[in-house]
This record gives sequence, structure tokens and C-alpha cells, in this order.
Amino acid sequence: MQLSFMYMLTPVGQLKLVANETALVAVLWQNENPKRVRLAELLEQQDHPILCAAQQQLAEYFAGTRQQFDLPLDFDGTDFQKQVWQALLQIPYGETRSYKQIAEQLGNPEAVRAVGAANGKNPISIIAPCHRVIGASGKLVGFAGGLDNKQILLKLEQLQ
Repeated sequence: MQLSFMYMLTPVGQLKLVANETALVAVLWQNENPKRVRLAELLEQQDHPILCAAQQQLAEYFAGTRQQFDLPLDFDGTDFQKQVWQALLQIPYGETRSYKQIAEQLGNPEAVRAVGAANGKNPISIIAPCHRVIGASGKLVGFAGGLDNKQILLKLEQLQ
């Protein structure tokens, strides 16, 4: 299946928005590791309705006027990864959770490392807010967009 993409400039650098015909499938970072999220063939399309909606909602998020996204999402991963990514969507704006808290929420408190690995493979950054997941000590750990960008996103949400 062919996917469409567009680029967007943001306070955390250039993002690559990717969608299929019916849903957003990825929000990728400027310095993205190409092995982190594997995608089918991509075609640049500036007028794709889902990409345009994602761009608009992300612009509102960065402007501080949007706290929740309303976009169709299509996660491609294992069943466990999808459970973790769905748990990310439940973390309220401006709040954080630890990997342990997410593992416990999923009913598998021993799966802390697996939650961390799934979080690191989250294909829809920011919208599925993996930046809201921190270490048990409260420290910022692991983030595909870099810890500086994680800090920017968390500060943006704390200011609202």
C-alpha cells in the first residue's frame, strides 16, 4: 500500500507526517532512525486531507490551543505494542506516567522493559504522546526525537 507524506516545520524541528488513505500512520522526527519505523513507499502529497488535518491540529497544539487530537490513527505493530500505544493515548495532557505505571495499567507489572521498547517504536510521535512517559525516578529517558525535544514538549504542556 502506498503512503502519502508531507513535511511540517515545528518548534521541535521538521516533522514528517505520513498517512494511508484513511488514517495517520506516522509522525517522524527530522533525524529519524530509518529502522525505527518501517514504512511502505511514500509519495509527497500536500493536499491529503488527513495530513492537512494533522498539520492543522499539530499547529494548534504547538500554539497552546489544542490539548487533544481528533484524528483517525492506524498503528502498525504487534498486539502488545498496540496496547502500549493505546495506553499512551490515555495519558492526560500535561501529565506523565512511568513505564512501570503503564505496565501495571496493562495488567503486566513485570513488562516494564517491554513497555519501554514498545514506547520507543511508537510511530505516531506527539499525537500518541510517548514524550509523556518518563523513568520511575522522574528523569527524562529515551525519546526518538531526542531528550531536548522531549523537554520542550513537556514544558509546552506544563505552561498551558
